[in-house]
Amino acid sequence: MHLPINAGKRIEILLVEDTVTEAELTMETLADGRIFNRVHWVQDGEEAMTFLHRQGRHATAPRPDLILLDLHMPRKDGFEVLAEIKENPEWRRIPVVVMTSSSKDADILRAYNLHANCFVTKPLDFEEFMEAVRSIEEFWLSVVRLSAA
Repeated sequence: MHLPINAGKRIEILLVEDTVTEAELTMETLADGRIFNRVHWVQDGEEAMTFLHRQGRHATAPRPDLILLDLHMPRKDGFEVLAEIKENPEWRRIPVVVMTSSSKDADILRAYNLHANCFVTKPLDFEEFMEAVRSIEEFWLSVVRLSAA
């Protein structure tokens, strides 16, 4: 077994997910993984932007190393958040993994046109969902070298 590229460094993950059960399952799966990480969960796009801007209760928030982003949320949807992230010179290098229940070609195309780093359709099955999260963790936190800035 090889040592993960990001071993020893705590990985800061911003999880943007409005469904409590899916957020809890994602956080639990990531906590059980072999990569030292800290997940910051926000429930909608507006709160995601507050986190990234380090405003209000997120004034001391760290810069995320990875963003897991749902698309269909209240107040500000994932497409709007993705566009703002990729337009901002300070954030555009942060990998954004779109994790959504959608498998519509139009959503996939739109996400990639907005420079999503990858698009994952959330499986409905509990075990398959956990496996999808583990796969994201394995690739993005063990194989890929994340930017330090």
